[in-house]
Amino acid sequence: MSAAPDRPWRRVAAATGLLSADGQVRPTIFAEMSALANRTGALNLGQGFPDTDGPPQVARAAADAIMAGHNQYPPGAGIPALLGAVAAHQHRSYGLELDPDTQVLITTGATEAIAAAVLALVGPGDEVLTLEPFYDSYAAVIALAGAVHTTVPLVAGPGGFRLDEAALRAAVTDRTRLILLNSPHNPTGTVLTRDELASVAAVARTHDLLVLTDEVYEHLTYGAPHVPIATLPQMAERTLTVSSSGKSLSFTGWKIGWISGPADLITAVRTVKQFLTYVSGAPFQPAVADALVDPQVAAWVADLATSLARRRDLLCDGLERAGFTVVVPQGTYFVLADAAPLGYADGAELCRALPGLAGVVGVPAGAFTRAGSATGTALASWIRFTFVKQTPVLTEAVERLGRWADAGRTGETP
Repeated sequence: MSAAPDRPWRRVAAATGLLSADGQVRPTIFAEMSALANRTGALNLGQGFPDTDGPPQVARAAADAIMAGHNQYPPGAGIPALLGAVAAHQHRSYGLELDPDTQVLITTGATEAIAAAVLALVGPGDEVLTLEPFYDSYAAVIALAGAVHTTVPLVAGPGGFRLDEAALRAAVTDRTRLILLNSPHNPTGTVLTRDELASVAAVARTHDLLVLTDEVYEHLTYGAPHVPIATLPQMAERTLTVSSSGKSLSFTGWKIGWISGPADLITAVRTVKQFLTYVSGAPFQPAVADALVDPQVAAWVADLATSLARRRDLLCDGLERAGFTVVVPQGTYFVLADAAPLGYADGAELCRALPGLAGVVGVPAGAFTRAGSATGTALASWIRFTFVKQTPVLTEAVERLGRWADAGRTGETP
């Protein structure tokens, strides 16, 4: 059976940089780095998942749901309690009015929500515009839809990674159908300002574009307010908003996400989603529903953000002492650090060597860029590290990186 070049799986592999010159598919850089961490015993600051669980009362609610028999297929759109909790959360947090019956859909994590939306709303030849760097699944699902992936750069500077607004306007063509936004942004940690979002909104209105916005880190920001683009004038009617419980509640393996927006767009997404996973997470849905309306859980999430801000500072300070140039993130639980001052031009090469050199694993920022793009070139020497690990782990990691950097400066073996 031949594997023709235009098969969807090959498009996905090519779009994500996993297709080698001889036609073989490589594992993702995340799988490669995690395997390297396991093999070498290095501290894994590459893959972004917490090393502690979320609120115990939420875990107990899931366990109670299992024992109470919530183990069969839930309703296709999600259980009513969770649909209502998501709608209430959007109103309470941002003043957005949603009908839980027609304007909210529960998904298997944010990743499925984004995939179902892209597959529902664009097709071959359409262009989908994202920020660059970008979360790797965006490129994969755009390729799966047969659409064309275009990008606008986030540019590093004194104020962090900021949107190139002129490049945004220039990137839109008559084939652009969808802007896939991400703020708070993985991997840069940027939280788009209201002015930056207003520029995106103006482009969307001028060119009659839809906006799909990934806001999974909405509650993990550090002094920079998160503004949903759906709250801007005339944007609620053209915006689909995605979030999930995984990041805010530190239950990433539960994969309970949601998408909300205009009823006709949600109908389109649901039409595709029902033929992907159909449903999932039966006992987790009531637990998350309770969590979204529980003030004690809201306080736990606020404490998590405060703790992450301290851990961010610990890691950033340690990376700077080691000699990296660091852009301090305003949100998420990732930081980008430039290894060029340490004499490394290739971040991927350094990431593969770093477990042996320093006993620490990161992920090259190039994994979040398009091959050959200007942004990819600009970030070639940058590495993404996560600070969503316990403080002792981060303390040990920065000590290891410091010893390695000091040894390099003195010519000694760390």
